[in-house]
Amino acid sequence: MRVATWNVWWRFGGAWPARERAIRSVVADLRPDVLGLQETWRDADGSQAEALAALLGGHAVFVPVGVPPLPDPPEHPVQAGAEIGIGLVSRWPVLATAVHDLPAHVHEPARALHATLDHPAGPLHVLVACTEWEPTREATADHRAQTRVLADLLADPALDGDLPVLLVGDLNAAPGTPELAPLEAVAEDLWLLGGGDPDAVTLSSDTPMAPVEAVKQIDRRIDHVLARRGRPAAPPLRVTHAALAGHEPVEGVLPSDHRAVVCDVELPAP
Repeated sequence: MRVATWNVWWRFGGAWPARERAIRSVVADLRPDVLGLQETWRDADGSQAEALAALLGGHAVFVPVGVPPLPDPPEHPVQAGAEIGIGLVSRWPVLATAVHDLPAHVHEPARALHATLDHPAGPLHVLVACTEWEPTREATADHRAQTRVLADLLADPALDGDLPVLLVGDLNAAPGTPELAPLEAVAEDLWLLGGGDPDAVTLSSDTPMAPVEAVKQIDRRIDHVLARRGRPAAPPLRVTHAALAGHEPVEGVLPSDHRAVVCDVELPAP
């Protein structure tokens, strides 16, 4: 199973239509089975998740959130009328969804998506999230509270089963930080299990549109594919490949300010 997560930078910047084409090109090449999206969009005609699902022949979910806030007024005409949120694209049908509110006092609403997918080997539980990023004291308190809630959701025994429980997202925290610690206590980092470079960066200051004001996130690996075993006695998780994607221009255009994280996970036979 190929699992990926990607912050696709909403409709920020002046080159959104060209970036959208580049995003679709990268996703078409990757062909993920599960793709978590952050800073994704929905307008009156549908959502980016739905468009990517149609490209792959899959299924999609979109949930509006307030991280980051929408520009007011819009910076470009293409931003008018578009929501910002998190999304999921799945190869398998979506059996059920739940939306969990996360603690937020700075940017509201903050939410996590829980989708149960109809995998041939059994229900596959996937959480998608984008957490707080600002370095202020109040925002940092929100950030830490949010990752604690995500850790509780991920560790919930009600999600036990034959398949691992996944969390994909822009968690705005690097490994070893207090913000990520609650999740590191209950989940494994599939990037490292797949042999990914421990010093890899998913938000690089080398990117022309990099948010250099994000002092806690820039030049760090803040986008993650995490998982716990479906049951305590289950065999160890096995990841055969881990790579970054979306960091090369497509026809001269960078798709996003973030790099996608891609992990290939071995699953039990159905």
